[in-house]
Amino acid sequence: MKYAHKLIAASTLAITASAFATPALAGGVDAGTLIENTASASYTVGGVGGSVDSNTVEILVDELLDVAVATLDGGPVSAPGSAVLTFSVTNTGNGPEAFTLTADPAIAGNDYDVTVDNIAIDTNGNGVYDEGVDTILAAGGATPLIDPDEEQIVFVIVTNPAGVGDGDNSQVELLAESVTGTGAPGTTFDGQGEGGGDAVVGTTGADDEALGDLIAAAIAVELAKAAMVADPFGGTEAVPGAVITYSITASISGSGSINDLLISDAIPVGTTYSAGTLTLDGAPLSDEADTDNGQASTAGAEVLIGDASAGSAYTITFAVTID
Repeated sequence: MKYAHKLIAASTLAITASAFATPALAGGVDAGTLIENTASASYTVGGVGGSVDSNTVEILVDELLDVAVATLDGGPVSAPGSAVLTFSVTNTGNGPEAFTLTADPAIAGNDYDVTVDNIAIDTNGNGVYDEGVDTILAAGGATPLIDPDEEQIVFVIVTNPAGVGDGDNSQVELLAESVTGTGAPGTTFDGQGEGGGDAVVGTTGADDEALGDLIAAAIAVELAKAAMVADPFGGTEAVPGAVITYSITASISGSGSINDLLISDAIPVGTTYSAGTLTLDGAPLSDEADTDNGQASTAGAEVLIGDASAGSAYTITFAVTID
Protein backbone atom coordinates (compact mmCIF):
# COMPACT_ATOMS: atom_id res chain seq x y z
CA MET A 1 0.00 0.00 0.00
CA LYS A 2 1.31 3.44 -0.80
CA TYR A 3 0.62 6.22 1.66
CA ALA A 4 0.17 9.67 0.16
CA HIS A 5 -0.88 13.04 1.49
CA LYS A 6 -4.66 13.16 1.61
CA LEU A 7 -6.41 15.42 -0.84
CA ILE A 8 -7.81 17.51 2.01
CA ALA A 9 -5.29 19.94 3.50
CA ALA A 10 -5.98 23.17 5.46
CA SER A 11 2.52 23.36 5.22
CA THR A 12 22.93 26.31 6.20
CA LEU A 13 24.42 26.81 8.55
CA ALA A 14 28.21 26.23 8.72
CA ILE A 15 30.96 28.03 10.52
CA THR A 16 34.54 29.05 9.92
CA ALA A 17 37.18 27.18 11.87
CA SER A 18 38.30 30.42 13.51
CA ALA A 19 35.01 32.16 14.38
CA PHE A 20 32.09 30.02 15.51
CA ALA A 21 29.60 32.90 15.28
CA THR A 22 30.27 33.64 11.61
CA PRO A 23 27.98 31.89 9.11
CA ALA A 24 29.63 30.35 6.06
CA LEU A 25 28.66 28.10 3.21
CA ALA A 26 27.60 24.66 4.35
CA GLY A 27 30.34 22.09 4.32
CA GLY A 28 33.40 24.10 3.39
CA VAL A 29 36.66 22.21 2.94
CA ASP A 30 36.02 18.50 3.33
CA ALA A 31 36.84 16.99 6.69
CA GLY A 32 40.00 14.90 6.53
CA THR A 33 41.65 17.18 3.96
CA LEU A 34 45.37 17.68 4.63
CA ILE A 35 46.43 21.34 4.31
CA GLU A 36 50.18 21.52 3.59
CA ASN A 37 52.37 24.61 3.38
CA THR A 38 56.11 25.16 2.93
CA ALA A 39 57.83 28.56 3.05
CA SER A 40 60.92 29.45 0.99
CA ALA A 41 63.55 32.16 1.02
CA SER A 42 66.02 33.30 -1.63
CA TYR A 43 69.22 35.29 -1.15
CA THR A 44 72.61 36.09 -2.60
CA VAL A 45 76.04 35.70 -1.05
CA GLY A 46 78.97 37.29 -2.88
CA GLY A 47 76.83 37.59 -5.96
CA VAL A 48 75.85 33.96 -5.88
CA GLY A 49 72.16 33.16 -5.44
CA GLY A 50 70.88 30.68 -2.94
CA SER A 51 67.58 29.49 -1.51
CA VAL A 52 66.24 27.54 1.42
CA ASP A 53 62.92 25.91 2.25
CA SER A 54 61.28 25.70 5.62
CA ASN A 55 59.87 22.55 7.09
CA THR A 56 56.42 21.64 5.79
CA VAL A 57 53.54 22.34 8.14
CA GLU A 58 50.57 19.95 7.83
CA ILE A 59 47.10 20.58 9.27
CA LEU A 60 44.31 18.02 9.07
CA VAL A 61 40.90 19.68 8.58
CA ASP A 62 38.59 18.64 11.40
CA GLU A 63 35.00 17.56 10.89
CA LEU A 64 32.35 20.18 11.62
CA LEU A 65 29.08 18.75 12.98
CA ASP A 66 26.00 20.67 11.80
CA VAL A 67 22.51 19.74 10.63
CA ALA A 68 19.30 21.37 9.40
CA VAL A 69 15.81 19.83 9.63
CA ALA A 70 12.80 21.15 7.69
CA THR A 71 9.23 20.07 6.97
CA LEU A 72 8.47 19.40 3.30
CA ASP A 73 4.68 19.28 3.58
CA GLY A 74 3.97 22.91 2.74
CA GLY A 75 0.96 22.98 5.09
CA PRO A 76 -1.10 20.87 7.47
CA VAL A 77 -1.50 17.23 6.47
CA SER A 78 -5.03 15.88 6.67
CA ALA A 79 -5.24 13.06 9.18
CA PRO A 80 -8.55 11.19 9.20
CA GLY A 81 -6.91 8.17 10.81
CA SER A 82 -3.26 7.76 9.86
CA ALA A 83 -1.01 10.19 8.06
CA VAL A 84 2.56 10.66 6.87
CA LEU A 85 4.65 13.74 7.69
CA THR A 86 7.60 14.42 5.40
CA PHE A 87 10.85 16.09 6.49
CA SER A 88 14.32 16.76 5.11
CA VAL A 89 17.47 16.24 7.19
CA THR A 90 20.40 18.09 5.62
CA ASN A 91 24.04 17.62 6.64
CA THR A 92 25.37 21.20 6.80
CA GLY A 93 28.72 20.06 8.13
CA ASN A 94 31.83 19.21 6.11
CA GLY A 95 32.05 15.44 6.55
CA PRO A 96 29.76 12.43 6.13
CA GLU A 97 27.62 12.04 9.21
CA ALA A 98 24.63 10.02 10.44
CA PHE A 99 21.91 11.54 12.59
CA THR A 100 19.76 9.91 15.26
CA LEU A 101 16.05 10.68 14.71
CA THR A 102 13.38 11.18 17.38
CA ALA A 103 9.74 12.16 16.80
CA ASP A 104 7.88 13.90 19.63
CA PRO A 105 4.07 14.14 19.29
CA ALA A 106 3.45 15.89 22.63
CA ILE A 107 3.79 19.52 21.60
CA ALA A 108 2.39 22.34 23.74
CA GLY A 109 -0.76 23.80 22.22
CA ASN A 110 -1.87 20.62 20.43
CA ASP A 111 -5.60 19.96 20.31
CA TYR A 112 -4.68 16.28 20.44
CA ASP A 113 -1.52 14.15 20.37
CA VAL A 114 -1.00 11.46 17.74
CA THR A 115 0.75 8.12 18.17
CA VAL A 116 4.04 7.89 16.27
CA ASP A 117 3.99 4.49 14.56
CA ASN A 118 7.29 4.60 12.67
CA ILE A 119 10.07 6.74 11.28
CA ALA A 120 11.19 5.74 7.79
CA ILE A 121 13.93 6.66 5.32
CA ASP A 122 13.03 7.42 1.70
CA THR A 123 14.84 4.41 0.27
CA ASN A 124 13.90 4.82 -3.39
CA GLY A 125 14.23 8.61 -3.45
CA ASN A 126 10.76 9.38 -4.84
CA GLY A 127 9.71 11.65 -1.97
CA VAL A 128 6.60 9.56 -1.18
CA TYR A 129 6.28 6.98 1.59
CA ASP A 130 6.05 3.48 0.08
CA GLU A 131 5.10 0.87 2.65
CA GLY A 132 7.26 -2.22 2.32
CA VAL A 133 9.85 -0.34 0.27
CA ASP A 134 11.12 2.51 2.43
CA THR A 135 13.32 1.50 5.35
CA ILE A 136 11.75 1.63 8.82
CA LEU A 137 14.18 2.74 11.51
CA ALA A 138 14.32 0.94 14.83
CA ALA A 139 13.48 3.03 17.89
CA GLY A 140 16.32 5.47 18.42
CA GLY A 141 17.67 4.63 14.97
CA ALA A 142 19.82 6.82 12.79
CA THR A 143 19.95 7.82 9.16
CA PRO A 144 22.57 6.37 6.85
CA LEU A 145 25.68 8.50 6.45
CA ILE A 146 24.71 11.76 4.73
CA ASP A 147 27.40 13.51 2.68
CA PRO A 148 28.07 17.24 3.23
CA ASP A 149 25.36 19.49 1.73
CA GLU A 150 23.19 16.45 0.94
CA GLU A 151 19.73 15.74 2.39
CA GLN A 152 17.86 12.65 3.49
CA ILE A 153 14.07 12.56 3.14
CA VAL A 154 12.44 11.20 6.30
CA PHE A 155 8.84 10.10 6.89
CA VAL A 156 7.07 10.13 10.25
CA ILE A 157 4.03 7.83 10.16
CA VAL A 158 1.39 8.69 12.76
CA THR A 159 -2.10 7.60 13.85
CA ASN A 160 -4.84 9.78 15.35
CA PRO A 161 -6.41 8.79 18.67
CA ALA A 162 -10.11 8.01 18.75
CA GLY A 163 -12.55 10.85 19.27
CA VAL A 164 -10.63 13.75 17.72
CA GLY A 165 -12.81 16.54 16.33
CA ASP A 166 -12.97 17.52 12.70
CA GLY A 167 -10.56 20.43 12.19
CA ASP A 168 -8.53 19.83 15.38
CA ASN A 169 -4.82 20.59 14.97
CA SER A 170 -1.70 18.78 16.11
CA GLN A 171 2.04 19.05 15.61
CA VAL A 172 4.87 16.52 15.69
CA GLU A 173 8.51 17.51 16.15
CA LEU A 174 11.31 15.65 14.38
CA LEU A 175 14.69 16.00 16.09
CA ALA A 176 17.96 15.04 14.38
CA GLU A 177 21.15 14.67 16.45
CA SER A 178 24.65 13.93 15.22
CA VAL A 179 25.63 10.36 16.01
CA THR A 180 29.14 11.55 16.82
CA GLY A 181 27.81 13.91 19.47
CA THR A 182 26.07 17.19 20.23
CA GLY A 183 26.78 20.09 22.54
CA ALA A 184 27.66 23.75 22.69
CA PRO A 185 29.35 25.17 19.58
CA GLY A 186 33.05 24.41 19.74
CA THR A 187 32.65 21.18 21.71
CA THR A 188 35.34 18.79 20.47
CA PHE A 189 35.30 15.02 20.14
CA ASP A 190 38.95 14.02 19.91
CA GLY A 191 39.87 11.74 17.03
CA GLN A 192 36.25 11.13 15.98
CA GLY A 193 36.25 13.22 12.82
CA GLU A 194 36.60 12.09 9.23
CA GLY A 195 40.14 10.92 8.43
CA GLY A 196 41.13 10.63 12.07
CA GLY A 197 40.89 14.31 12.93
CA ASP A 198 38.71 15.81 15.62
CA ALA A 199 34.98 16.41 15.30
CA VAL A 200 33.86 19.89 16.32
CA VAL A 201 30.27 20.93 17.06
CA GLY A 202 29.10 23.80 14.86
CA THR A 203 26.61 26.61 15.42
CA THR A 204 23.56 24.33 15.33
CA GLY A 205 24.84 22.35 18.30
CA ALA A 206 24.93 19.36 15.93
CA ASP A 207 21.18 18.99 16.35
CA ASP A 208 18.08 20.59 14.85
CA GLU A 209 14.34 20.09 14.81
CA ALA A 210 11.26 21.01 12.80
CA LEU A 211 7.52 20.75 13.30
CA GLY A 212 5.09 18.92 11.05
CA ASP A 213 1.45 20.04 11.11
CA LEU A 214 -1.67 17.86 11.11
CA ILE A 215 -5.35 18.63 10.85
CA ALA A 216 -7.98 16.08 11.83
CA ALA A 217 -10.48 15.35 9.09
CA ALA A 218 -13.73 13.43 9.12
CA ILE A 219 -13.29 12.46 5.49
CA ALA A 220 -10.37 11.03 3.56
CA VAL A 221 -9.40 9.91 0.06
CA GLU A 222 -7.33 6.79 -0.61
CA LEU A 223 -5.97 5.76 -4.01
CA ALA A 224 -5.27 2.17 -5.03
CA LYS A 225 -3.62 1.38 -8.36
CA ALA A 226 -3.40 -1.98 -10.16
CA ALA A 227 -2.10 -3.16 -13.53
CA MET A 228 -3.00 -6.05 -15.85
CA VAL A 229 -0.65 -7.13 -18.66
CA ALA A 230 -1.71 -8.79 -21.93
CA ASP A 231 1.12 -9.80 -24.28
CA PRO A 232 0.81 -10.33 -28.08
CA PHE A 233 0.93 -14.12 -27.61
CA GLY A 234 -2.11 -14.43 -25.37
CA GLY A 235 -0.08 -14.45 -22.16
CA THR A 236 0.72 -11.97 -19.42
CA GLU A 237 4.42 -11.30 -20.01
CA ALA A 238 5.60 -7.67 -20.03
CA VAL A 239 7.35 -7.74 -23.43
CA PRO A 240 7.49 -5.06 -26.13
CA GLY A 241 4.09 -4.82 -27.73
CA ALA A 242 2.26 -5.96 -24.60
CA VAL A 243 -0.65 -3.84 -23.39
CA ILE A 244 -0.79 -2.72 -19.76
CA THR A 245 -4.23 -1.73 -18.48
CA TYR A 246 -4.05 0.43 -15.36
CA SER A 247 -6.94 0.86 -12.95
CA ILE A 248 -7.00 3.57 -10.29
CA THR A 249 -9.68 3.46 -7.60
CA ALA A 250 -10.40 6.47 -5.38
CA SER A 251 -12.28 5.54 -2.20
CA ILE A 252 -13.87 8.24 -0.02
CA SER A 253 -14.20 7.27 3.64
CA GLY A 254 -15.41 8.97 6.81
CA SER A 255 -18.28 11.44 6.72
CA GLY A 256 -19.15 14.57 4.80
CA SER A 257 -18.02 15.48 1.30
CA ILE A 258 -15.05 16.88 -0.58
CA ASN A 259 -14.73 19.21 -3.55
CA ASP A 260 -12.68 19.37 -6.73
CA LEU A 261 -11.41 15.80 -6.64
CA LEU A 262 -9.01 15.43 -9.57
CA ILE A 263 -7.23 12.14 -10.33
CA SER A 264 -4.22 12.16 -12.63
CA ASP A 265 -1.53 9.72 -13.72
CA ALA A 266 1.53 10.14 -15.96
CA ILE A 267 2.19 7.76 -18.85
CA PRO A 268 5.22 5.66 -17.83
CA VAL A 269 8.50 6.08 -19.67
CA GLY A 270 8.96 3.28 -22.20
CA THR A 271 5.27 3.05 -23.00
CA THR A 272 2.79 4.79 -25.33
CA TYR A 273 -0.78 5.70 -24.42
CA SER A 274 -3.38 3.59 -26.23
CA ALA A 275 -5.78 6.13 -27.67
CA GLY A 276 -9.45 5.81 -26.72
CA THR A 277 -8.92 3.63 -23.62
CA LEU A 278 -9.75 6.13 -20.88
CA THR A 279 -12.83 5.19 -18.79
CA LEU A 280 -14.57 6.26 -15.59
CA ASP A 281 -16.49 3.51 -13.81
CA GLY A 282 -16.58 1.57 -17.07
CA ALA A 283 -17.96 4.44 -19.17
CA PRO A 284 -15.65 5.66 -21.96
CA LEU A 285 -14.26 9.18 -21.84
CA SER A 286 -12.84 11.06 -24.81
CA ASP A 287 -9.13 11.80 -24.95
CA GLU A 288 -9.73 15.45 -25.82
CA ALA A 289 -10.33 18.27 -23.35
CA ASP A 290 -14.04 18.70 -24.13
CA THR A 291 -17.42 18.41 -22.42
CA ASP A 292 -16.72 15.25 -20.44
CA ASN A 293 -14.49 15.27 -17.37
CA GLY A 294 -11.56 13.28 -18.72
CA GLN A 295 -8.64 13.76 -21.05
CA ALA A 296 -5.61 11.69 -21.98
CA SER A 297 -2.54 12.03 -24.18
CA THR A 298 1.01 10.76 -24.54
CA ALA A 299 1.83 12.78 -21.40
CA GLY A 300 -0.82 11.37 -19.06
CA ALA A 301 -4.45 10.90 -18.12
CA GLU A 302 -6.65 12.88 -15.77
CA VAL A 303 -10.27 12.78 -14.68
CA LEU A 304 -12.10 15.46 -12.73
CA ILE A 305 -14.53 13.80 -10.33
CA GLY A 306 -15.56 17.10 -8.71
CA ASP A 307 -17.68 16.85 -5.55
CA ALA A 308 -17.62 13.46 -3.82
CA SER A 309 -19.35 12.14 -0.72
CA ALA A 310 -18.03 9.79 1.94
CA GLY A 311 -18.78 6.19 1.08
CA SER A 312 -18.36 6.68 -2.66
CA ALA A 313 -15.70 5.18 -4.92
CA TYR A 314 -14.56 5.89 -8.47
CA THR A 315 -12.45 3.74 -10.80
CA ILE A 316 -10.48 5.07 -13.75
CA THR A 317 -8.84 2.82 -16.36
CA PHE A 318 -6.57 3.43 -19.31
CA ALA A 319 -4.09 1.38 -21.32
CA VAL A 320 -0.55 1.78 -22.60
CA THR A 321 1.58 -0.31 -24.93
CA ILE A 322 5.15 -1.24 -24.05
CA ASP A 323 7.45 0.27 -26.71
